[in-house]
Amino acid sequence: MITAASEASAITLMVLVTLGILGWGFYRAKSFGKLGILAWLQSVVLMLPWLLFFGLFAAGIYLNLVGILFLVVGSTALYVFLGNQLRSASQDTVLQERATAMLKARQAVNAEPANQKAEGELGSSGTESTASVGEGEGIPIPATDLQAIQGIFGIDTFFATETIPYQDGAIFKGNLRGDVEAAYSRLAGSLEERLGDRYRLFLVENQDGRPVVIVLPSRNDPKPTTLPQKLLALSLAIATVATCLETGGILLGFDFFSAPERFREVLPIGGGILAVLAAHEIGHRVLARRHQVRLSPPFFFPTSQLGSFGALTRFESIVPNRTVLFDVAFAGPAAGGLISLLMLVTGLVLSHPGSLFQVPADFFKGSILVGTLAKVVLGSALQNSLVDVHPLTVIGWLGLVVSALNLMPAGQLDGGRIVQAIYGRKTAGRTTVATLILLAIAAFANALALYWAIIILFLQRDLERPSLNELSEPNDARAGLGLLALFLMIATLLPLTPSLAGRLGIGG
Repeated sequence: MITAASEASAITLMVLVTLGILGWGFYRAKSFGKLGILAWLQSVVLMLPWLLFFGLFAAGIYLNLVGILFLVVGSTALYVFLGNQLRSASQDTVLQERATAMLKARQAVNAEPANQKAEGELGSSGTESTASVGEGEGIPIPATDLQAIQGIFGIDTFFATETIPYQDGAIFKGNLRGDVEAAYSRLAGSLEERLGDRYRLFLVENQDGRPVVIVLPSRNDPKPTTLPQKLLALSLAIATVATCLETGGILLGFDFFSAPERFREVLPIGGGILAVLAAHEIGHRVLARRHQVRLSPPFFFPTSQLGSFGALTRFESIVPNRTVLFDVAFAGPAAGGLISLLMLVTGLVLSHPGSLFQVPADFFKGSILVGTLAKVVLGSALQNSLVDVHPLTVIGWLGLVVSALNLMPAGQLDGGRIVQAIYGRKTAGRTTVATLILLAIAAFANALALYWAIIILFLQRDLERPSLNELSEPNDARAGLGLLALFLMIATLLPLTPSLAGRLGIGG
């Protein structure tokens, strides 16, 4: 009775959390009208196959691979249909916004004082309003540079009204005009024309939620990796190769470090784990190169438990916008996770009596995602105390765990960067605190949670630095993919309850 009650409470909590996330998304979306609702529906459709799959699974209804494929294809078709509707609606909205921006610009011109009209310098309206502050004391930018910076503002981009000293540069308060991306492109381009590569222009929100422009010297850009840091990264990479081989030895029942001559035996398993790690890093770097963003070498976290817990990688250049931040952060776990999922499913399909590995049935209770997929493919074989599985099953599961750990929404982990890219810095800060609290609670039952809490707290708790254009958000497709990634992260790390696993016939 107690187990059943606790299971019912857990399922109810999961349903409420899911409904809460969807409701919160709808609340955010409805303020954007038709565009927001369509974008929200796309996110729901993207998650729908997995929600139905796990919901039916919890109810004792098991879909085979054909049923899962049908759900995925159907949701994809519906997603494409909604995308066409969204593009059509967005074109109408863009035309309306342009017309509104042109009307406001004309009204602002008519409202200018007569002496400013006589000067014929529409862009100097912001300059004059900041001159009294810029010519005063406290601005750490040379006067000639400050005057040139003030000259980039205008009524059709950003109407500057106040200049405030900030670090080695200045904050310009004012009113943003027109489309955000177009305004930023014009401001940044004008700044580069006047002062070259000496300054960086950031378009961000202040504490009041209003757009401001921050200009800082380019000498504050992220510094490249030093030689000692590169040597440290190389040492950690070599150690990770060794721990991946050691993991293979442990899975085969011996200590590789004590018997290095058995190198060939552990190579397939160790190589499979290294392939997942390599795919993760390659995913990051392919998208970084596409967006012309520099990344540091990966600093791996070697461990004999999984081979590696992933890697710490930092940006060595300023990210242009939140879309680029999302793409680079998402590409790593997407590549590594997809390869791991393919390995897992392939391994389950190839598993048969007499396969290389015999794992306890409890192995499949440690993850909702792994357990449900194993039940779909292996069926009644999971009722045995020991289950024969293909090695790819174990490698895929380890890869999924590594990808899921890096998708936790905290700090500069991939998941934290994804949340920051989609929802902004405030939300990312809150999810970082929430993740640390949950890990602290989970540490009482699992030492791995304590390990990750320490890593995040001391190495990756800080958010990623703001993008140059911090106001433009990623599109709805990226938001949907981000939600799907976080959902699968939870499904990978969250174990099956004993009662539900028993009803599903896992472990008898």
